Amino acid sequence: MEAYTDFASVYDTFMDETPYEEWCEFLVEKLEEYKVPKGLVLDLGCGTGTLTEMLSEKGYDMIGVDNSAQMLSIAMEKQEKSETNILYLMQDMREFELYGTVGAVISVCDSLNYLLEEEDLVETFRLVNNYLDPKGIFIFDFNTVYKYSQVIGDTTIAENREDCSFIWENYYHEEEEINEYDLTIFVKEEELFRKFQENHFQRGYRLEQMKKALAQAGMEFVIAMDADTHEGVTAESERIYCIARESGK
Repeated sequence: MEAYTDFASVYDTFMDETPYEEWCEFLVEKLEEYKVPKGLVLDLGCGTGTLTEMLSEKGYDMIGVDNSAQMLSIAMEKQEKSETNILYLMQDMREFELYGTVGAVISVCDSLNYLLEEEDLVETFRLVNNYLDPKGIFIFDFNTVYKYSQVIGDTTIAENREDCSFIWENYYHEEEEINEYDLTIFVKEEELFRKFQENHFQRGYRLEQMKKALAQAGMEFVIAMDADTHEGVTAESERIYCIARESGK
């Protein structure tokens, strides 16, 4: 089943404890550290546009790319209310096209983990490199093999809200290093609850794989850090931030 269809309607509800403000501050800090001007920035895998909106409020001219029409529909509802000038494009990150180059590309909240083959990573990184300004910056995160295999594992998570609830059944496929999760969601509509289901797949990656993919795409790896501590990567890092730079122009 296609991911982020019906789930899009309740995505923000269940992500209400996500530290978007902290992520935004971190990204702005890094964009300023690497001297990215307040021009065009691409949010690759922007989802419902929460972070895209925040970066727009910080003065960046944002472009949001996502392959879910439902998620983008919600993002555009936010844009209508905020009256920002964000450009949203429905595209697969492996094939995205822009009208010109941008000063930076960001991709957070494990968007890249939805790419299940290393070849897909390389192709995405090639496009990022192509659409970055000379020496432009790419900031992204990813969930690690350690997180999927040792932390999430084969678990079931359930959460109940007033107007919606979900059951998250997680399965880790060790040989492929792919995490599968089945979502069963109940959404209240008038006096009844509607049930729908989605099936998602994410692949865990190691830092060495990301470095290799960046090199194959012609990008320059700059630094990596534990996403929780903002310090060095360890064997028990669950999510990692990477910063890479455009190379070749």
